[in-house]
Amino acid sequence: MRSDEERHQLPHEGRPSRYCPRLMRSFTLVGTVGGAATVAQSSEQNPNSLKHVVIVGGGFAGLNCARKLAANPNVRVTLLDKNNYQQFQPLLYQVATAVLAPGNIAFNLRATFRGHPNVDVKMTEVISIDLNTRTVKTAQGQHYEGDFLVLAAGSQANFFGTPGADEHSYPLYSLHDAERLRSRILAMLESADRDPSLVAKGALNFVIVGAGPTGTEMAGAFGDMLQASLKKETSKKGYRILANQAQILLVDAGHAVLSAFSPKAQTYAAKVLEERGVQIRLGARVKEVGAGHVVLSDGTRIPTHTVIWAGGLKAASLSDSLGVKPGHGGRIDVAADFTVPGLTGVYALGDFANIAGKDGRPLPQLASVAEQSGKCCARNILSDIAGKPRDSFHYLDKGIMAMIGRNSGVAEVGEHRHELHGAIAFAAWLGVHAALLTSTRAKIEAFVEWAWDYFGGSRGDAVLDRTEELQINWNDDGEERASAASAPSSQTDIPP
Repeated sequence: MRSDEERHQLPHEGRPSRYCPRLMRSFTLVGTVGGAATVAQSSEQNPNSLKHVVIVGGGFAGLNCARKLAANPNVRVTLLDKNNYQQFQPLLYQVATAVLAPGNIAFNLRATFRGHPNVDVKMTEVISIDLNTRTVKTAQGQHYEGDFLVLAAGSQANFFGTPGADEHSYPLYSLHDAERLRSRILAMLESADRDPSLVAKGALNFVIVGAGPTGTEMAGAFGDMLQASLKKETSKKGYRILANQAQILLVDAGHAVLSAFSPKAQTYAAKVLEERGVQIRLGARVKEVGAGHVVLSDGTRIPTHTVIWAGGLKAASLSDSLGVKPGHGGRIDVAADFTVPGLTGVYALGDFANIAGKDGRPLPQLASVAEQSGKCCARNILSDIAGKPRDSFHYLDKGIMAMIGRNSGVAEVGEHRHELHGAIAFAAWLGVHAALLTSTRAKIEAFVEWAWDYFGGSRGDAVLDRTEELQINWNDDGEERASAASAPSSQTDIPP
C-alpha cells in the first residue's frame, strides 16, 4: 500500500508527470509589533497535501459531483472521461431528428471547470480499477490513485441478448449514436429518392424498439418531421413524396406506451402518435434484427434498414470488471450514502448504481436522479474529510415528463403527480430541459433553435455528414431469405 506522499506524487513512467493547477498561496499582512516591522510571508499549499478525488465519468452525476467538490480548496479532483464533453442525454433524439445541432447539447468539460485550478480533466478511457487501492488504469497505461474514488461511468444500450440487435440496430444513448442515426435516416430518404424501387426493400420503414420516454419522444419527433415534409410544396425540393410512403413503427413487449405514466397519459400519448402516422405494435417483442429486417415474437417480419433501439439501459461495460457482483441492470448496488459496501472511500452513483428510493426499489435512470446524487455524493466526501457522518440520499421527486411532438406533451409534476397534457405540458417540457442545460449560452441557443423549428420549420435542410451510412448491400436480406426458404416458417411479412 502506498504512503500518502507516494500516492499523490505520480511518477513519470506510465503516469501523468505532475499536478498541473496553480499552487494556492496565502499571505500575512505587513504590520508593526512593538514598533518593529513584521516581514510579509507567503505560504504555499502543496497539492500533495490535498485530498485527491478520482471521478470516472463526466455525465450528469460525475459532473455535478466534481462541481460541488471544485468549490472546496482543500480537495483536488481528477475527472476522467472518454469524451472531452458532457452530453445532455434527454435531447439526443432532437439531434437525431435535426431539431438541434450536436453543439446545442454537448459541453466541453475543460471549459466547464475554467477558473477551478483544483480540477484536472483527462480525456481517456478507463479499462480497469483496483477498488481496494482506489487505483484506475486507462487504455493508455496511465494510473490514477485517489483518497476517494467515484464511479459514475454511465450506461449503455441493453439489447437483452436479441440476435443481431447489437450489430444491426441504432441505439440512441450517446451523441455519437444520435449523429449516426440522423445520417442513417437521411441516407434512407436520399436512397429512396434516387431509386424508388428501394421502398419495396424497406428503405422507408423505420422501426423504433421500446415505447418508453426515449422511444416515444423519438417517434413523435420523427412523425413531426415527416408531416412537415408532407406540407412542403414540391418546388422546395424536400422529401414530400417519400414522406407519404414512409412508415414509423413503435414496437414494445409491454401493453402501453409510456408505462411509467398514468393510464390517462398513456392513452393521450398513443392517440397523439397515431395522429402523426406512427403505427404502435404492443405486446410483441423483437425476436431478431437482421441486415434488412426485423422479426417480432408474433412472427411478423418487417423489411427495414433502420432499427432504432430505445429498449433499455444497463451499466457501462466497466461494471463487469470491477470484481463486485452487479445488481439489477448490471449496476452497482450502493448504500444510502452511495458507498459501495465492503470498500473504503469508494462511491458509485448515477446510471452506474442502483440507488434505492423511499420504497426500497432502485430509482429510474433520470437526469434529475444523477444530478442530485452527484451533489449528495460530493457532500458526503467532504464530510468524510472533515470527520463528520455522511448523509443518506433523499431524492426530491419533481415528477416525470415526455414530449410527444409539436404542441403535445405529458407531465406528471411533483411527488403526487399532478397531470398536465397538451400544449402546457409541451411548454413545461421545453422550460425544464432548457433549465437543465449546462450554460446560459446553451439555454439561449436551444430556445432559438426551438423557436426557429416551431415557426420556420427548417428540418428539411439537415446535412448528411456520414456518407458511410449510404453504403448498403440492398440484397443482403434477400440472400438471407433465400438460404432459409427451404425451412418451414410461420412468419407474416408486413407490406413495405
